[in-house]
Amino acid sequence: MFDWFNGLVNNLNGVIWGNGDWLILNNPWYGLIVFLLVGGGLYFTIATRFAQFRHFFHLWSLLKVSGQGGRAGGISSYEALMTSLAARVGTGNLAGVAIAIYLGGPGAVFWMWMTAVVGMATSFVESTLAQAYKVPHTDNVFRGGPAYYIWAGLKQKWLAVAFSLCLLVAFGLAFNGVQANTIAAANEEAFGIPTWVSGIGLVIITAPIVFGGMKSVAKVAGKVVPVMAIMYILLALFIILTNLSAFPHAIATIFKSAFGLEQMGGGVLGYTIAQAMINGIKRGLFSNEAGMGSAPNAAATAQSHPNHPAVQGFMQMLGVFIDTLVICTATACIVILSGVVDPNTEQQGIQLTQLALSKFVGDFGVYFVAIAIFFFSFTSIIANYSYGESNIEFLSGERNAKMAMLGLRIALLAMVFIGSVANLTSVWNFADLSMGIMAIINLIAIVWLSPVALRVLKDYERQLKSGIPLEQISFDPDNFPKLKTEADRTAWKD
Repeated sequence: MFDWFNGLVNNLNGVIWGNGDWLILNNPWYGLIVFLLVGGGLYFTIATRFAQFRHFFHLWSLLKVSGQGGRAGGISSYEALMTSLAARVGTGNLAGVAIAIYLGGPGAVFWMWMTAVVGMATSFVESTLAQAYKVPHTDNVFRGGPAYYIWAGLKQKWLAVAFSLCLLVAFGLAFNGVQANTIAAANEEAFGIPTWVSGIGLVIITAPIVFGGMKSVAKVAGKVVPVMAIMYILLALFIILTNLSAFPHAIATIFKSAFGLEQMGGGVLGYTIAQAMINGIKRGLFSNEAGMGSAPNAAATAQSHPNHPAVQGFMQMLGVFIDTLVICTATACIVILSGVVDPNTEQQGIQLTQLALSKFVGDFGVYFVAIAIFFFSFTSIIANYSYGESNIEFLSGERNAKMAMLGLRIALLAMVFIGSVANLTSVWNFADLSMGIMAIINLIAIVWLSPVALRVLKDYERQLKSGIPLEQISFDPDNFPKLKTEADRTAWKD
């Protein structure tokens, strides 16, 4: 029975995520989620009139004021952004990029970039909807996300429940075990720390944060994420500057390899355009999570400044840019400049990143990667918990929320320890399936509700163009026929 179930999960994952053959014309449905996410991103890019380009510099203006506003004791735009970045920036930024280059060549990096560019528009739409349909809570932290806008906007409670259950399986539990497993393995290799010791340590430092709830997660993310990202980017810049003469060739290699114009390995073994595309696109989607339905859970928690749904849409758009076009590019530069990529060896993933860093900074590279993995993965664990908390409350209702959250917190801590000492491949495969299903549900919802997000964008742009000071831009659900009856007005009272 178990073998049958495991086989079914693997087959469904092949249909949803693809098995490397999705470009074959006689097998067009393999990698369904790749087509949906990329296709959705292109649609939203056109529908928003290339908002990620038109408003690119405005994103940074909003970042400057993102720490202002917010309810007393609540979460600001900046903290919501850092929470989503905590979940986005993880092992995929270190190991995932190296795997993409190993399997698809340097050209995979170009397709990661393209995925992020269109994903910025998708992230805008889903996060704007999350804000528009958010609901107030007694702890001054809003709740919202795909489950909420599916229920309120589409009137499909069963679909909202299905989304929440899939998110709980994937982000609330299983993926936290994956992150813990990565931390424990890196600590064992770099410092010789037994995996069970790492598991106990992770439980001890994670417990007070998750029991502190969303506010605690947001505060920790707001302090740790910028530091870890800046440190990693500075190391990448150091490597680039000390190898500046080779940098133009590395960038040229990315573009040439993306279109099959240059082979890796001295011409011995080349990468096809299909290999570059599939590995770059898939790893890009895994990394930035645009369209997956995860980041909107963080986006909904904030009272943005200025207080308008489009603001958090723009902030999460910036999150995709930072995750893929900045941090993933930093890893790509380190790996490509090192010249350690060899498709004939068994070294790939995080080992390849460690090997690349070691070439530039010696043994320090192995230790640095272990430390970076700890912070990247640890912040992912606590951010994933916040996603789970929002959805467990949606499922349980306000009356049973406390007991449900207690159960989630205990289960999460158990999964952190189990993940540290065991490699539960079947569990991870089921989590991949759950994430694929929740992404499909979310994509259906945001395409269906996209007219709402587009009208909200137009309202924001109208006020911005009229010369209204940024801090005075406001939102009134009554100005939108659909939101007038569906949005929670109390969430938009000053």
